[in-house]
Amino acid sequence: MGFGVGVLKESAPGERRVAMVPKALDMVLKTGAEVWIERGAGLEAGFADADYAAKGAKLAPADEVRRNAQVLLQVRVASLEGLGPSHTVIGFCDPLSEPREAARFAATGASLISMELIPRITRAQSMDALSSMASIAGYKAVILAAETLPRMFPMLMTAAGTIPAARVLVLGAGVAGLQAIATARRLGAVVLGYDVRSTVKEQIESLGAKFLNIDIGASGEGAGGYAKALGDDVIRRQRELMGAALKDQDVVITTAAVPGRKAPVLITAEMARGMSPGSVIVDLAAERGGNCELTRPGETVVDNGVRILGPVNIPSSVAYHASMMYARNLATLLKHLTKDGKLHVDPNDEIVKETLVAQGGAVVHPKVQALISPVNA
Repeated sequence: MGFGVGVLKESAPGERRVAMVPKALDMVLKTGAEVWIERGAGLEAGFADADYAAKGAKLAPADEVRRNAQVLLQVRVASLEGLGPSHTVIGFCDPLSEPREAARFAATGASLISMELIPRITRAQSMDALSSMASIAGYKAVILAAETLPRMFPMLMTAAGTIPAARVLVLGAGVAGLQAIATARRLGAVVLGYDVRSTVKEQIESLGAKFLNIDIGASGEGAGGYAKALGDDVIRRQRELMGAALKDQDVVITTAAVPGRKAPVLITAEMARGMSPGSVIVDLAAERGGNCELTRPGETVVDNGVRILGPVNIPSSVAYHASMMYARNLATLLKHLTKDGKLHVDPNDEIVKETLVAQGGAVVHPKVQALISPVNA
C-alpha cells in the first residue's frame, strides 16, 4: 500500500492558490499515493471538488485529511494545527527570513521541505516553484502598470494625431524581470532592461528590449544564477547613474531581491520624485522591504504625482494558473521523493539536502540553524 498525500485549504490571509490541481493529480497518483483533498480547497482558485473526485482524489474534512496523509502539500505553511512526527509538509515557508517560524515548526516533530530552497540545477528545474511564481509576478506587474498609467502602452496612429509608445524600464532580469519585459513589449511599449549581471544582456535584447548600460565597476553575479548583494559604494554609484535614466520613463518595474535578505533600495525618494507626474513604479520586492524608498507593502503611494505600487503575493491574484504551475512543481518533487511506492526523504540526496528544513524535532538545514543560533544566544 502507498502513502497518503493531503491538500488543505490555505490558511494564510488573502491566499487564493491551492497546492494541487486536478490536472496534476495523475502524476501524483502514479507514485502509488492516495490523495486526500479538504472539501473546498480549490474553489477560490477555480477548481471544483467534483473535478478532484473525478480524478480519483478523496474529499474529506481537514481533520480526516491530516489523519490519512503522511505528506501535506501547501502553498504557504501558515498553520501548525494537527501536525506531528508522522507528517512531512512541503510548501513555501521562507525559512531564511523567518528562522523562528522554522524552529516552531520543528517542535511539532513533523518534517518540513521548503519550496524556496529548491536548488537551481538542471534536474530540479521542473520543481523550481520560485521561478514559476516569479513569471506570474512579472506578467501581472505590467498589467498593474498599464491599468494605473494615464497613458496607453502602444504607439497609435489616429486621426487626432500620433500617440507615442509608453517607455518602460525593468530593473532586474531574472525570471520576473524577463517576463515583465516580454509582456510590456507585447503591449507595444518601448522597453529598457537593466541588471547588475551583465551576462543577461543578450536575454534582454532577445526579447526586443534595449539593455541599459550602467557601469558600476563591479559584478552582480551570485551563486546559483541569483544576483548577489552589492557594497554600499557600488549601490551609491548605481543610484546616481540610474537617476538620469528614470526621468525619461513612464513606468519602472523593479524586481531585485537577494534570497533571505532585505531587498536593496534601487530608487531613492529623490529619484522617484524626479520622474514625471503620472509615472508609475511597480515594486515587486515590496514584501521584502521594497526596491523603492517610498514603497509601502500592500499600498499605492502617490508622491509628487508619481504612483508607487507595492503589491504583495501577486501570484495569488492569478490563482488559477499559479496553482497549475505550482502543483506541477510539487508533483515533480513528490515523484522524485518516491521510491517503490513509498516516501523516501534521503538527507544525502542533493535536492533533499538543500530543501529539508526540519526533521525529527529539530531544524536540520545548516543555513537556517546559523540564523537561529544568534536568536537563541
